[in-house]
Amino acid sequence: RPGDKNVRCTILLLLDYQPLQFKLDPRLARLLGIHTQTRPVIIAALWQYVKTHRLQDNHEREHINCDKYLEQIFQCQRMKFAEVPQRLHQLLHPPDPIVINHVISVEGPDTKKTACYDIDVEVDDPLKAQMNSFILSTANQQEIQALDNKIHETVETINQLKTNREFFLSFAKDPQYFISKWLVSQMRDLKTMTDVVGSPEEERHADFYYQRW
Repeated sequence: RPGDKNVRCTILLLLDYQPLQFKLDPRLARLLGIHTQTRPVIIAALWQYVKTHRLQDNHEREHINCDKYLEQIFQCQRMKFAEVPQRLHQLLHPPDPIVINHVISVEGPDTKKTACYDIDVEVDDPLKAQMNSFILSTANQQEIQALDNKIHETVETINQLKTNREFFLSFAKDPQYFISKWLVSQMRDLKTMTDVVGSPEEERHADFYYQRW
């Protein structure tokens, strides 16, 4: 370059993503609302799209029936979910570099120019280690299990109280009809338990119910 003139230059910074991230094909990016992400996140987003739009085949659950958008992207009307990682390969590209336009100045040393740039980078959540420690703690697991059991027992109690409430409400509303219906139900259950086959014709007459038991 000429040493007596300011020169414009372009600096490209390629971030070392760990784990690796990929830029999606523009069509797939618009469909999923993702520009750059890791492969597992992209596959999970695609699966969420399939579930939301009910594209999973009702009979062959391992197949996806592509809508018009997926058909344009993957160039097929139907595919197995196991084929998705392979088909995604041609739709994933290296992330865009960070572009910085800089001017190399030939002005005197007294002139100093400082430029600051904000670059988003992903770092581990500082609470992640504490969360893992909490999850793996035996004492906490025992406490969680005890709370789960208590919740289960409470739900069972609520269901039982609901059944009792419906039972007594039906009785209070129409006692005669309730008793008649309940007796019919009890007789049906008794026959089922004892394998006794009744006579519908005899049971139609009132005399049948005045016989000795």
